[in-house]
Amino acid sequence: MKKYLQSLVKKYNAECDYVEIRLEDTKGLSIVAKGRNIDTLDFAMERGGCVRALVRGGWGFSSFNNLENVEKHLKMAIKQASLIGKATSRLAPAPVIQDHVALNVEVDPRSISLEEKLGLLKGYNELVLGYPGVTTSSIRYLDRYTELTFVNSEGTAISQEMVDMGMNITPIVSRGGQSQMLGVGAGSTHSFNALRGKEEEIKDACKRAVALIDAPKAKSGKYTIICDRRLSGTFVHEAFGHTSEGEKVCNDERFAQIMKLGRRIGKPILNIFDTGLELGARGSMVYDDEGVKTEKTYLVKDGLLVGRLHTRETAAIMGEKPTGNARALNYSYPPIPRMRNTCIESGEHTLEDMIKETKFGIYCCDSYGGQTGEQFTFTAGYGVMIRDGRLEEMVRDLTIIGNLFDTMDNIDMIANDRGPQDSTGGCGKGIQYPLPVSSWSASFRVNNVIVGGQ
Repeated sequence: MKKYLQSLVKKYNAECDYVEIRLEDTKGLSIVAKGRNIDTLDFAMERGGCVRALVRGGWGFSSFNNLENVEKHLKMAIKQASLIGKATSRLAPAPVIQDHVALNVEVDPRSISLEEKLGLLKGYNELVLGYPGVTTSSIRYLDRYTELTFVNSEGTAISQEMVDMGMNITPIVSRGGQSQMLGVGAGSTHSFNALRGKEEEIKDACKRAVALIDAPKAKSGKYTIICDRRLSGTFVHEAFGHTSEGEKVCNDERFAQIMKLGRRIGKPILNIFDTGLELGARGSMVYDDEGVKTEKTYLVKDGLLVGRLHTRETAAIMGEKPTGNARALNYSYPPIPRMRNTCIESGEHTLEDMIKETKFGIYCCDSYGGQTGEQFTFTAGYGVMIRDGRLEEMVRDLTIIGNLFDTMDNIDMIANDRGPQDSTGGCGKGIQYPLPVSSWSASFRVNNVIVGGQ
């Protein structure tokens, strides 16, 4: 098949400035349960592909499920591009690559029987439902195996094998007209073992969810807060990662000035990077969906803005180099600049150090998401008040509000606890959701943060 695709792009190369073909063959399992009832147990197989062509700066795109019609869709994409292209095509140079990436896994989820997977989930579920005070549970599980083939008119031809898996176990406590929930997530592209051994984490989530139902609401005000690894990961992904994706700067002159490379954006302790090289992270891959080798890309180094996340086109427009961040949800979509594993790098402190050195504040944990951008709003799963360097009572309903750049500059301590934070979730951008990503960030302390509560 790869040779056939190469012959097609060679045949039509003279009719366009650039053309690529991407094929995908995916087999996956999805399980969704509520309480003791399995709502979904779905095994799906999907095969298809797409063609993307560039003519005079205009893109044409066509996707298909019938591989016998590849040439027809190639012609269609070239015609679309020809009709809209009225400028100069711009793509940053990328090495021509011929490669096959074999599957790199320790424990392949396909080697685990459906009975064993259901048994693992049932065991976790019984642990949740048997915990005093827990009302019900929510469980999500997925695994998939994908074969990818990519060729372009420059001579690149790559095939990749990939697996992806994730799990969320969520105890839910309802009483007096309110509900509280805290989830335990796990995921990997390397080993099914990442989903095993979660019993103690699940018990702790149950304990906290039950306690949270009676916890007071946080009082509104300005606080020093410590973000745990999960909230830290959400913050760096949503508030900063999306602002670093190439087309944001390309299409907004005001934002291009705000995000000018070399700008001081935080204290020298602050380092942020995005990487496709983290073994096991759900955002990891060897090549992106333009056939560019992935890398570790620093966005902030020693407090200075030093990089952003590019496709070949956004890199060319900005006069920078592609970073391996061209990603598509699947063959139905063209690649756009997307994150992989976006992280605040570990610092020199321990979490205990940060708590001990905080006179008054809130330890904010977990995340329910929020509205992001230059002005952001996040909702933490729960908080624990800090008084005189000690953790005290739990509080709930914490909304964290601020300006991205002021908040970044107010980060004054970063812990040395960066590590895996994965689940079944993914990143949404436009209509391409949920794209597998990770946020393996370190926890951090930040001053003068507005917390909305009671």
